Amino acid sequence: MELSIVLPARNEEQTLAACLASLAAQSEPGFELGREWEIVVVNDDSADRTREIAAEIAASHAGVTLIDAPPLDGQLNGKNNACWAGAQTSRGRWLLFTDADTIHEPGDLRRALSEAEQHQVAMLSYSPRQTVTGFWQRAVMPLIFAELTAVYPPALVSDPKSSVAAANGQFLMVERDAYFAIGGHRAQGTNVLEDVALARAIKHSRPIRFRYAPDALATRMYRSTSAMIEGWTKNLALLMPRPVWLAAWRALEFALFFALPLLVIFEPRFALWLLLPWALLLWHFYARVAKSGFPAIDIAISILGAPLFVSMMIRSAIAHRLRRSVTWKGRSYPAGR
Repeated sequence: MELSIVLPARNEEQTLAACLASLAAQSEPGFELGREWEIVVVNDDSADRTREIAAEIAASHAGVTLIDAPPLDGQLNGKNNACWAGAQTSRGRWLLFTDADTIHEPGDLRRALSEAEQHQVAMLSYSPRQTVTGFWQRAVMPLIFAELTAVYPPALVSDPKSSVAAANGQFLMVERDAYFAIGGHRAQGTNVLEDVALARAIKHSRPIRFRYAPDALATRMYRSTSAMIEGWTKNLALLMPRPVWLAAWRALEFALFFALPLLVIFEPRFALWLLLPWALLLWHFYARVAKSGFPAIDIAISILGAPLFVSMMIRSAIAHRLRRSVTWKGRSYPAGR
């Protein structure tokens, strides 16, 4: 079998059906679901209709299998436990780990397999097109993805000579032998940044490829502002090399953004000396955020999201460095890894 899709799902009744429909629609002559590829849905102790929805789809589609994740024993967190269970059940030469909140474009799977083989990589990961709703998501998400692009430039991640490694768990396709050689998700234990860790482990010996892929899939990561805050609190301090320093710099940037024009009102004699650095600040800010790949209107309002971004960064640093615990989907995990 060419490809196995492993889909961990915990309380995903709002998104699972659409995700599975977009995946099942990839079946075509020569690439038929149940023959050349399969889907393994792993129910991760869901308390809603996730399991029921998955069971209905599995009953009507050959090649879709539903399993239940084993009970947690403290050695693995929920996602690593579910992904490892799915990987052990899978049969494909390639394993694709994807999330229930993704929607895959037609032909996505075949193109991804061709891309991995064309570039001769052991892992291919995509950063999806982000679907955001509400003011705060639209203002904050471009800031976060701009920072991620700066820390993990796709060109460096894909360069075998560079030590920079990254992956996105929303679309992480890895060659089976390479995956099991590094211990897969089991080796990540309670690590909440398992996708990046897997990429680092594989890049030690095999090439990887990572890119922004709006042509391949889309995702709506969070359904509310509170979910966004919880999700990024879990990850930001681990993703950014110096989160406290970054928060302080972005807070200063926000203050200067509004303070310099105000000073011109009170000190018009120094207008040139004040507006010149303000224009440079403006240019640097929007040039950076434009690399996030978000729509222009979201980029335009992103400066207003800076205070929330700073607070999330500090919140994440406190959770990982002081409290040593993070919460996600009703579960608490040890932090700092």
